[in-house]
Order: sequence, then structure tokens, then C-alpha cells
Amino acid sequence: MGTKDVPPSIDTIPSSFVQFAIADKVIALGRANSLWPLTFGIACCAIEMMCTGAARFDLSRFGAEVFRPSPRQSDLMIVAGTISNKMAPGIKTLYDQMPEPKWVIALGNCAISGGPFVFEGQYGIVEGADKFLPVDVYVPGCPPRPEALIEGIIELEHKITGWRRWPKVKPEWRESGSDES
Repeated sequence: MGTKDVPPSIDTIPSSFVQFAIADKVIALGRANSLWPLTFGIACCAIEMMCTGAARFDLSRFGAEVFRPSPRQSDLMIVAGTISNKMAPGIKTLYDQMPEPKWVIALGNCAISGGPFVFEGQYGIVEGADKFLPVDVYVPGCPPRPEALIEGIIELEHKITGWRRWPKVKPEWRESGSDES
């Protein structure tokens, strides 16, 4: 028995035979501006998530104000808080019930890396949502401010559409001791 090299009949196979570039851009724009997050919070970061949807920060400006009660009606999961090993299968089930396309934001240090609960010998905490979910955007903080979640949603919109709503702000650092008045 041996192997035989068979040359491919087509060198490049297009992703689709008919491409609708403008329609794809419009659909991506519609998806980015109408994200429906799942009403789902595990720990203290969920309070900041609720605050983001309130009047002061007004998440509805970005089209993400409709927190849905069912995973079958949502396309964005914001994992907000500490994930225990006992809770991880339930979170995975909720993620699997969401329709495609779907996205995940890890909100807070506990959802990103386990937070302050990670130490040698601990066995009850999952060290990051990316251990069992495909996380798209990470929002650090303990707990992260509502502005950070809004920036995370803008970053997710950028990932979906390929362009940003506003340009990124570059921080300006002052030298210590210099006083500009």
C-alpha cells in the first residue's frame, strides 16, 4: 500500500459563488447596532451591568438595551462575575441555546481569570470564562465601571463590522512635577 499525490482540480475555492459585499456590510451593521444581551449575572459585576442599562449611562444609545430573559432571544452573553465549577455547565447550556451568530463578553476579573479567588489548592472556581466559552471581548476591572462595559460593547461592534463608532482615545501622560496651567 502506498499513497499517491493527486493534484487538486481547483487551486482556490471561493468562499461563496455569489458575494453580496454591500448586503453583508448592512447585515453586519444591523447586527452590531442591535445586540440583545442575555439577562444573566453571577456576582457583583452584574450590578455594574445593570447600572450600565440604567438612565445615567443609557446603553440604549448603542442598541443593546433590550436585556432578554431567554437565551433563545439573545445574541450576546455578558459573563459577569465569578464562575464556580458547579455553575459552568449551566452557563455552557445557556450559551448552546443561543442562536447563531452569538458573542461573549467576559466582564470583570473573576470572569477573565478567576479574580482574587485563585490561589494554590483552590478547586471550586473556574479560572476564566475562556476555559469553556469562546470569549470575544474582555472587560477588566473589579468591578469594572459601566463606562468600561460600554467600551467593551463598542469594541464588540468594531469586531462585528470592522469599523469603530468613534476613534480610540490615546491617553496623554503628564510628567510628574510639571504643572501646566
